[in-house]
Amino acid sequence: MSESPKSYRILVINPGSTSTKVSLFIDEKHVFERSIFHDAPVLLQYPHVNGQVPFRYQVILDMLKAEGVDPASIDVFVGRGGSAYSQPAGVTVIDQRLYDDTEAAVGGSEHAAKLGVMLAWEFVKNYHKPAYTLNPTNVEEYGELARLTGIKGLYRYSHSHVLNQKAVAEYHAEHALGCRYDECNLIVAHIDGGVTVSAHDHGRMIDGSMGADGEGPFAPTRIGSVPVLGLLDYIEAHSTDEVRLMCSRAGGFVSLFGTSNSDTVHALVEKGDRKATLVWNTMIYQICKSIGEMSTVLSGRVNGIVLTGGLMRFDDIAEGIRERCGWIAPISIYPGEMEQEALAGAVLKVLRGEKKALTYSGRPVWDGFEGIDL
Repeated sequence: MSESPKSYRILVINPGSTSTKVSLFIDEKHVFERSIFHDAPVLLQYPHVNGQVPFRYQVILDMLKAEGVDPASIDVFVGRGGSAYSQPAGVTVIDQRLYDDTEAAVGGSEHAAKLGVMLAWEFVKNYHKPAYTLNPTNVEEYGELARLTGIKGLYRYSHSHVLNQKAVAEYHAEHALGCRYDECNLIVAHIDGGVTVSAHDHGRMIDGSMGADGEGPFAPTRIGSVPVLGLLDYIEAHSTDEVRLMCSRAGGFVSLFGTSNSDTVHALVEKGDRKATLVWNTMIYQICKSIGEMSTVLSGRVNGIVLTGGLMRFDDIAEGIRERCGWIAPISIYPGEMEQEALAGAVLKVLRGEKKALTYSGRPVWDGFEGIDL
């Protein structure tokens, strides 16, 4: 009689700019999911993202205790990632090198997603089980034309909601278009505490907005694109550290309303508040501009526009985007995200020997234009 295949208990750790989400999977079965919202004033008590690790680690321990789960019973820890040097798409082993580069943010982007790797590593140290990450925010697939700026030596890099964008794009291709992800062109907009919009060309994310770097639409926690000269004037009266914080954690709704809670802002919109209505509709307008920009990246050959993220629970966002962008391609909506299932499912294939995990190289995927003085 052949032995039954080993069963795996997989803990998925997914920190976002306004939440900590944790799921337990036993193989493909999603046993439970818990998500705790953190309003911006709570997280801004920590001057640096890294300082949130003890706080969020305790949040996770409390979640597990409430569910009656002993962390020692977990077989593998899976964390969302980002902030290290750029990486190829796929599953990557979390090791000391990846942890160190994530902690140091050598990739140049400070975002709460990095805490997934850091928190998973805390569990590795305490419980001596393996850990992995999948499609971190700095997966690098950009084409050359997406990199250059008008300042010598200053380049654009991929910093985006890669994990959810690729997961939703793959799902949409298979279930709505009847094809593989690498057989179609899609524009994917992740719309939540941060907003990023990207162009997917036959399975590769070839361009997109760098949301936590001060690009694209403003969002509940981010400033989005702003006029450079105006920003320089602002810095003269404030500080570069303050602007860095506003790029990823203290801009957008936080700057304009003092909260990152979209429900609070939308409730004002529903009451007819003029300020809230103007801010909310401007955010939608800027998302539409980014979608239009990505349609030109794909030369107008777009099989679908995919809207995902927590803010897609608000119908007026979808309506506003349909009004301005529906002529580009059919629009499909996947509220929330598919990150938990994507993280667990990809790692399960590695554990079963169906796929091979990558090892973090400690070097960026792309590091300048070879042979050209740019």
